[in-house]
Amino acid sequence: MTDPRPGTGFQKSGIDPANVARLVGALDAQDANDGVRRLRAWAAEALAVRPGERALDIGCGTGTHTRALAAAVGPKGSALGVEPNPGLRAAAEERAAGTPARFVDGDALDLPVPDASMDVVWCERVLQHLTEPGRAVEEMARVLRPGGRVALLDTDWATAILYPGDPAVMEALTSAILSGAANPRSGRRLVGQLGEAGFVVDDRGSQALLQDHTSVAWPLVRMLGETAVRQGALTEAQRDAAYAELTEAAARHALHMSVTMFGVVAHRPV
Repeated sequence: MTDPRPGTGFQKSGIDPANVARLVGALDAQDANDGVRRLRAWAAEALAVRPGERALDIGCGTGTHTRALAAAVGPKGSALGVEPNPGLRAAAEERAAGTPARFVDGDALDLPVPDASMDVVWCERVLQHLTEPGRAVEEMARVLRPGGRVALLDTDWATAILYPGDPAVMEALTSAILSGAANPRSGRRLVGQLGEAGFVVDDRGSQALLQDHTSVAWPLVRMLGETAVRQGALTEAQRDAAYAELTEAAARHALHMSVTMFGVVAHRPV
């Protein structure tokens, strides 16, 4: 749970040059999360990218997985990252210097590549930021050749768990996170959206993204607490009592804070 507010900054409408450093930091923290790494490893194995293939990374951020795709397709293939945020795209280009990975400006709802031109599509933690995620999946179907494969990985923010504390208070805190994303339940919708776009699902996976149990992620928790109070879901006294309980739990290494990320690998029928 490294992104303190999943919809802020990563939505196209929220692009702000002043936020680039914060977004890069959030993406780097996600790259380092053990759960993210395990889900990526599972998806990469299921996707089975081969040398010489043409790969597309939608919403590539700082280009971490675009570089991985470039290594998988080798010198005879191609790996293209699509990213609408110019600051993140610049960071991706800088980090990919000396590699064959390339990056272009583009929108998940209007991908800047021709029909049936890609063998593989990777799209991670993008659909949660879209008000029309189904349109984005249709775009993936458009750009993939028959037989082409896609890996969708996304968070389901309604699976957030915060413990210990009064169950009703913790539920009010975790529910506050749902107001930060355009499509907060994205993870559970992936299979259905792929089916509606004509894909055949090949495999599914999931990982819980765990916060350190020895310390409270105060920027995120305070954001949740202030949101819950502002919405009338909690009183200030309830919020402060929750803060105290979480602090005490972390001190005895008993804090649990997590959210679940889901992945689906599918192919376009021949």
